Amino acid sequence: MHVLYLFDIDGTLLRADGAGRRAFDRVMLAHHGIAQASHDIQFGGKTDRWLVDEVYQARLHRAARTAEVDAFIADYLVLLDEELQAKPLRVLPDVVACLRWLQQLPNVTLGVATGNVRRGAELKLAQAGLTDMFVFGGWGCDSADRPTLVQRAVERGRDLVPPAQRTNTFPIVVGDTVHDIAAARMAGAHACAVTTGGDSRSTLAAADVVFDGLGELPAWHAAKFPTATPFSIE
Repeated sequence: MHVLYLFDIDGTLLRADGAGRRAFDRVMLAHHGIAQASHDIQFGGKTDRWLVDEVYQARLHRAARTAEVDAFIADYLVLLDEELQAKPLRVLPDVVACLRWLQQLPNVTLGVATGNVRRGAELKLAQAGLTDMFVFGGWGCDSADRPTLVQRAVERGRDLVPPAQRTNTFPIVVGDTVHDIAAARMAGAHACAVTTGGDSRSTLAAADVVFDGLGELPAWHAAKFPTATPFSIE
């Protein structure tokens, strides 16, 4: 059995404290003169391209054209970098210890499955010091549809597994929203939820397991996939 972990980023690994929303608003103001365009729009669990279209539908009452989405994302990435530099993000408790523990286990490979486009994910992971934890992923630039990007991540992860083990992989999506759970189900993956994002424990009840934080994941993993490697919080 080879376990593929696919971690969401925002709300699961870290909190960027509104950097993405501020960057979105700045782009919409520059492109269309609309201030606070993302007001009342929920960002959690959605892809960047999905969010651009949702903002256009809410404020311009029409779908965003492909060229508009591309131009929006290009400017957004510049401003996201500025926002992250101005107000550094926060890595959530126990995340580093959990990832390091998983990383050194045999037959475990770590990746991401995130609504961020790849460059946005790279900016956040780099500032969080987590870049080297992950070797594959699915990103919001793969598809505006979250289940599709999760499936793409699973495929990339399987490509990294030795050929003899590829038919015996166990993909696990770890996220903090109902969108992560739904995408996991549609991609044929196990769903682990954490309550560190915007969704409550009761809202996340459809997951296979719900944790209050990633510090709980190693014990669950050790029980499900027995290992003699102890876990400790550094």
